[in-house]
Amino acid sequence: MSADETKVEAGAEATAKDSSTKEAAPQKKKKKWPIVVGIVAVVLIAAGAGFWVWHEQPSFCNAICHTPMDPYNATYDQDAGVAGIDKYGNEVASTNGMLAVTHKANESQSTCMSCHVPQISEQITEGINWVTGNYEVVKTKTGALVPTERGLDQLTAARGIAPEAFCLNEACHANDDGTAMTRKDLVAATADMERNPHLEPHGETNCSDCHKAHRASVNACSQCHQDADIPEGWLSFKDANEVAPA
Repeated sequence: MSADETKVEAGAEATAKDSSTKEAAPQKKKKKWPIVVGIVAVVLIAAGAGFWVWHEQPSFCNAICHTPMDPYNATYDQDAGVAGIDKYGNEVASTNGMLAVTHKANESQSTCMSCHVPQISEQITEGINWVTGNYEVVKTKTGALVPTERGLDQLTAARGIAPEAFCLNEACHANDDGTAMTRKDLVAATADMERNPHLEPHGETNCSDCHKAHRASVNACSQCHQDADIPEGWLSFKDANEVAPA
């Protein structure tokens, strides 16, 4: 082979090598896209999961729709069975007297959304009220403003269920066999008390008449009956009225 032929052959090989390299480059670049898409998907899933966890916490409710709720958050964040404060800034002998605390300690009812199950109609209304400032508040003794208290009638209105079913259901308060507790079951559960609070000699009452979430629960019977038992962390009817803001 002559020198000229050798040069021609070497040039052809170089050209072929450059051509194959240029063809391979786009293929290599294309292979990066699945990796990028995968990373983006993982990030979005992680962000969505984090947002959903936040969505179930008091800080979300306080930041997005319900303002101001800092005093409510303070009650929720406390440990169970210790001295603490209620949403009005009052001292309570035991945080077990507040359902927000005891429910948080129960893994099956550990978030706000366990009890406050929002309906679309409620979310729209509350969102509009938050934007316009159209919500009622009361001033606590510490000077803080908190939303007015809502009873079971209000909490269940948008759900189309009886106030009693809000608490007495298979997921919350059930019998050992898994069936929802009834009023009769409650009467039997507290039959050993000197004055059974679940008997209703004066007509039907709501659970929220006594059981409070973000302030000390109240034995409503003590309004008339001085011998009514006051559990630790609870208040008598008279004391409850004295600590509530006017």
